[in-house]
Amino acid sequence: MVDTQLLEKGILRLAWAEDHMPVLTAIRERFRKEQPFKGLKVGMALHVEAKTGILAVAIQEAGAEVRLASCNPLSTDDSVALALREKYNLQVFAKKGETSEEYYDNLNKVLDMGPDFIIDDGADLITMLHTTRKDVLPNIKGANEETTTGVIRLKAMANDGVLKFPVMAVNDSKMKFLFDNRYGTGQSTFDGWMNATNLMVSGKTVVVAGYGWCGKGVAMRSKGLGANVIVTEVDPIKAIEAKMDGFRVMRMVDAVKEAEIVITVTGCKDIIREEHL
Repeated sequence: MVDTQLLEKGILRLAWAEDHMPVLTAIRERFRKEQPFKGLKVGMALHVEAKTGILAVAIQEAGAEVRLASCNPLSTDDSVALALREKYNLQVFAKKGETSEEYYDNLNKVLDMGPDFIIDDGADLITMLHTTRKDVLPNIKGANEETTTGVIRLKAMANDGVLKFPVMAVNDSKMKFLFDNRYGTGQSTFDGWMNATNLMVSGKTVVVAGYGWCGKGVAMRSKGLGANVIVTEVDPIKAIEAKMDGFRVMRMVDAVKEAEIVITVTGCKDIIREEHL
């Protein structure tokens, strides 16, 4: 039994996103006629929400067989996932709050189709192709990786000589890091924080770990919301840049003593460790 209210909610969210994605809409209309992906299979692991949903639909309408799973067990918009299945007949394997077992089972369902191309966010699909799903590896012609974390993982694999197919680092595109990383991450970080805590940022001390493009955006938005901002950064050039942009720069071990909010934007783990607490 389909939850009609949830379905309608998802359809409206997809329509809203589509109305605000004119470039993709124009490409989608052209590709619908040209069918450039006819006969190809595309496996996707992305945050399953309205904008990525429209991307998946565009690729399917361009002729590809598409399977979509989530790249994060907690990020799926169930209304969008349902609308993609019911309205667009898209194969979606995702739900909000997946267990670890369900998460990897859904990624395996994407790979079971024997994809030609991978669109990944965080590199979990690509990592599985090199570890537990080597049986699918001969089919793969190439992949895209969206985010900093995934690019770091894949560059390490490439440096070790184990990456078996070409991967385009979408995160290295100017349209990605100059706008999505800086402005999108900066705004969405605090949208999420304020929605979760119901607290103001103004007057608080915010420690931003990392001063790459995401870190710059988070620091900028923190300052704009009235926070006292401290930046931690291991790259001396970026640390000087943060200083010249008007932020205090400290080592994490010192910064956490003043912190009320700590936001890590490095793409790496273990930024906050036991000795910092």
